[in-house]
Amino acid sequence: MVDLDALRVRFSHALRSVRGSGDGPDPTPYADDLLARWQEPQRRYHTLAHLTAVLDHVDALEKYADDPDVVRLAAWFHDAVYLPERSENEERSARIAERALPEAGVAAGKTAEVARLVRLTVTHAPTPDDRNGQVLCDADLAILAAPPSAYAAYTAAVREEYHFVPNEAFREGRSAILRQLLELPRLFRTPYGAAEWEATARYNLAAELEMLSP
Repeated sequence: MVDLDALRVRFSHALRSVRGSGDGPDPTPYADDLLARWQEPQRRYHTLAHLTAVLDHVDALEKYADDPDVVRLAAWFHDAVYLPERSENEERSARIAERALPEAGVAAGKTAEVARLVRLTVTHAPTPDDRNGQVLCDADLAILAAPPSAYAAYTAAVREEYHFVPNEAFREGRSAILRQLLELPRLFRTPYGAAEWEATARYNLAAELEMLSP
């Protein structure tokens, strides 16, 4: 069971840290809006459990980030909009951040960085000097290196989110995504992710691709 109060505290801490000494409104309504979004009924994988996991992974990787609390806010917003049948979820999520954060007291530069990071989750391809982007992308993709039972639960949840897609079309689309990931020179860009997650993730992806093959 996800602890909503604990998540509110985590959001408030990140927002206040990014705001710095500047004053601003109570973070709680902003946290509650995001929590409601993450609990929408169409979600099966992109849920509060995923949000919590990404935040936990950001905590584990924070030493690699230039601004860990900006990355934490980006984690909160990165799937604020999630409609499986739509293709512009990341863009719409970034725009929510661009509207909400200035109102919440976040400076323009930090707001822009949060929105940039949210948009980066379209490709999960940060540049070598993008330390914030590397941490967010690694945290978001860490599920790929999960133990077999957790990875199986992840793939089942993704299929449930796309329940409206016929089996053959889903198999083809999912296989294409897996091939694209496996063709990347590196799935994980932080030193920790490369050392601890890369090999397991590639094994999981290859095994899933083989299962999807006709």
